[in-house]
Amino acid sequence: MRDEYIRAALLVVDDPNVLINVVSRRVKQLKRGNRALVESLEKLSAEDTALREIIERKISFELATPAEIAAGRN
Repeated sequence: MRDEYIRAALLVVDDPNVLINVVSRRVKQLKRGNRALVESLEKLSAEDTALREIIERKISFELATPAEIAAGRN
């Protein structure tokens, strides 16, 4: 993964742990054959593609609320 992509993505998703989870989930989708939401003239890895999608705000995330977390533990 490119350091400049990581730094730029952290400006969008400020929690590194959440960023890792978002990138990981998107990489799995890309490797299963989902189409990339960004275009590049160069061949990017799935990780770099996911980071670019976050940087360009092509994908987003939603954190679970405390009530949703509590409901999931029952």
